[in-house]
Amino acid sequence: MQLHQVETEHLHPIETVDDLKFYLYTAIQLEHATIPPYLTAMYSIHPGTNKDVYDLIRVVVVEEMLHLTLAANLMNAIGGIPDLTGEGFVPSYPTYLPNGETDFKVGLGKFSEETIDTFLNIERPPLPTDSLKGGSKHSFGLTNTKRSRKLLIPAFKSADGDELHFYSIGEFYRAIGDGITKLTQELGEENVFTGDPSKQITPEYYYSGGGEIIPIYNEEDALAAIRLISEQGEGHDGGIFDYEGELSHYYRFQQIKLGQYYHEGDEPNAPSGGPLAIDWDSVYPIQSNPRITDYPEGSELKTAAMDFNIFYKNFLEQLTIALNGQPDQLISAVGGMFRIKEMSYQLMRNPISDDNENTGAPTFEIDAIS
Repeated sequence: MQLHQVETEHLHPIETVDDLKFYLYTAIQLEHATIPPYLTAMYSIHPGTNKDVYDLIRVVVVEEMLHLTLAANLMNAIGGIPDLTGEGFVPSYPTYLPNGETDFKVGLGKFSEETIDTFLNIERPPLPTDSLKGGSKHSFGLTNTKRSRKLLIPAFKSADGDELHFYSIGEFYRAIGDGITKLTQELGEENVFTGDPSKQITPEYYYSGGGEIIPIYNEEDALAAIRLISEQGEGHDGGIFDYEGELSHYYRFQQIKLGQYYHEGDEPNAPSGGPLAIDWDSVYPIQSNPRITDYPEGSELKTAAMDFNIFYKNFLEQLTIALNGQPDQLISAVGGMFRIKEMSYQLMRNPISDDNENTGAPTFEIDAIS
């Protein structure tokens, strides 16, 4: 199953269950697309330095894995098939995010101020309503722009042919929530949530410290999962914390940008906590957006990079098995993250060549593996 290859008939607001499946496939792909950049920046930090920064990024990675799993639960709940193995699921970095944001690309790079700026774009809250250009009654925060290039996965088109796209991840998920409510009202809950309940990832199979997994059996469960995903990213009702009282992703990253912690009761963009010490130089000088072809033929570095990609492909295959009815596989799959860390360090500690002082890094070129 490769739902991401179905494009043109899905370039519109959610009207059918198949539309909803397409959006949820995009959601799974979106959640995953953020993880390699976050991991790359995190592992580029010299061990033993920038511990608080490392921990801040790690919390976000853990919660992104939770979001991916919740998106898979949503897909299973409506009778879809979560698939992390299809061609194109892992993007070629740098890439536009699949929810249609058009003003920035996400790449693989070392921990730096520029990288944190990109992470802030990924997790940004929606624009104020009065600043939006264009829009749609079917979703939140859609902006209107004329473009000729093709996105990884486009959003949908207006009646005059302009592509409409989401400014933030939260707006994209609100559109999914709107679609679920619309379909439930029109078709009946029993005709939307037709999936096998045994395929749901439940708390006994998932514990990450990044929030509780939500099994999804009905509209109420689905909207609760969407709320958790959205608010962990951008905050609750315009605030800096989610509804569980944890600092949202955007403001976690903003602490790094501003070099200061948020404190309970703070307003957005005005942290009043203590200073956050950062050493921007304590990082491996990794190659940005590396490719296998950047590494010398026959070198240990190239072999290590290829081994990483094979391992990561197997990791995604095991996750797919876990998300499709064998939830006991999830524990060992997530355990594979420790091996990803070890293999990343193996690459990042070694220069590419004698005349290139940059070090290696994972390339995440999964489609190139036969």
